[in-house]
Amino acid sequence: MSDQIKKYFLYARKSTDEPERQILSIEAQLFELKEYAKKENLCVVKEFIESKTAKQPGREIFNTMIAGIEQGEAKGILAWHPDRLARNSIDGGRIIYLVDIGKIIDLKFPTFWFDSTPQGKFMLSIAFGQSKYYVDNLSENIKRGIRQKLRNGIWPQWAPLGYLNDRINRCIVIDKDKAPLIRKAFELYASGRYPLVEVQKTINDSGLIGKKDKMLGVSNYQYMFKNPVYYGVIRFQDQIYEGKHEPIITKKLFDRVQEVMKQKSKSHTRQLKPYIYRGMFRCGECGCFITSETQKGYNYLHCTKRKVDCSQRYIREEVINDHLRQSLKKVSLCSPWANSMIAELEKETLERRQTDCSFADVLRNQIKELESKLDILLDMSLNKTISQEEYAIKRNKLIPQKVELKEKLKEFEQKSGNRFELMIEFIKEASTVEVISLRENHEEIRDFIKKIGSNFKIFERELSFDFKMPWKILSNFKSEARAGKSFGSKNSKSEVWRRGRDSNPRYGFSSVYRFSKPAH
Repeated sequence: MSDQIKKYFLYARKSTDEPERQILSIEAQLFELKEYAKKENLCVVKEFIESKTAKQPGREIFNTMIAGIEQGEAKGILAWHPDRLARNSIDGGRIIYLVDIGKIIDLKFPTFWFDSTPQGKFMLSIAFGQSKYYVDNLSENIKRGIRQKLRNGIWPQWAPLGYLNDRINRCIVIDKDKAPLIRKAFELYASGRYPLVEVQKTINDSGLIGKKDKMLGVSNYQYMFKNPVYYGVIRFQDQIYEGKHEPIITKKLFDRVQEVMKQKSKSHTRQLKPYIYRGMFRCGECGCFITSETQKGYNYLHCTKRKVDCSQRYIREEVINDHLRQSLKKVSLCSPWANSMIAELEKETLERRQTDCSFADVLRNQIKELESKLDILLDMSLNKTISQEEYAIKRNKLIPQKVELKEKLKEFEQKSGNRFELMIEFIKEASTVEVISLRENHEEIRDFIKKIGSNFKIFERELSFDFKMPWKILSNFKSEARAGKSFGSKNSKSEVWRRGRDSNPRYGFSSVYRFSKPAH
């Protein structure tokens, strides 16, 4: 029996996952324990070294050691302190039970006295209880600190990709190397033209890497695109908090990405033969989709005739190409006209820089109103007038509204005095339409037509569609100019481009000017 009592398992544990600190701490434990074993003349038959927290049961190496104890390989354990063995009630109870049934006859600690007597087991249970209390109390303190950080708008964890931890100010700041790539990833995906795999490859090739210099997978991009932290909001345990950190993208861009993800999740997984105009047109007679097929080396479009047996015949893809080219000419602007319009808009911009205060004040008042609602909501929660669940639901609705209003205000202030910027950009884009129509890139022409038009139909081998605003205005403008009408006159069917206050000055197409044809 004396030989068995002197057989000990040595157990050393460190809970942190940082390799450098971990090795030093375990190394120090091993040195102290081996010195103590020599001094006490203990026979250590095996060493167990573990780097894992003991606040929850399930440590693999600890369980292996206990299994060896139960099989009689040793009768004692040597550790630095009882808290190295257990910080939870299950593991602590297992050790005390093994002492009760005689599987463990001795426990040795350089910093704690133990004797296999009722008093010794009582003191051991107190030590395990103190260890568990320390973990529970530490956990509660950490949770309390996290809640306070969230209330202050501070990211409470390790900085997400695109941000860095500022240890001095205890917040996160933008990573100037990675943030532009993350913004580019959002913009690419929001366009709807790139699948996740292509966005991943493009951005990874541009140099974006994750933690520990690991390449980002598709799932990383999925998580990133759903994380509101990038537009300035913190989502933690299903609750929303307004963040104090600088956003990388706008909420508008984030919402566009969510919409694209939603649309792509509904897309068909069946692989189809790639036709340029698949799913673009409907039959002008019965309303069914127009499908495409190849016959004798040529692509033809025809009605699917799924509802009724309509009378519409096929049409060659080349004919559609020509129709689209002709349609683009209806909304192309020559350089003299474009330059004249831009000059008038720039003149108006200079005159109206001082007239934008009222709209900004409206936004500021709306923000103050939301802040007041949030304060009232918090008071109701503290007074227990409403439940925490009701508080969280209402708060999660108000915070995104406040962020969106602040974003609108910021955008408006940046564009104040230059409300015609979008109109100028539109005119510049219209001046490039002719160049697009002359190219042999049919996919580019199709994409541009889909951007500026809607309600595409084919009837009697003729293509028709409606121009979106403001392209519709431009199309009517050119049509009347060709007919010799004065644009904006009594007989004009077009909307008048005239001076007037826009109800939503962020968009410059309802408040514009009447332009005359420039002199040649």
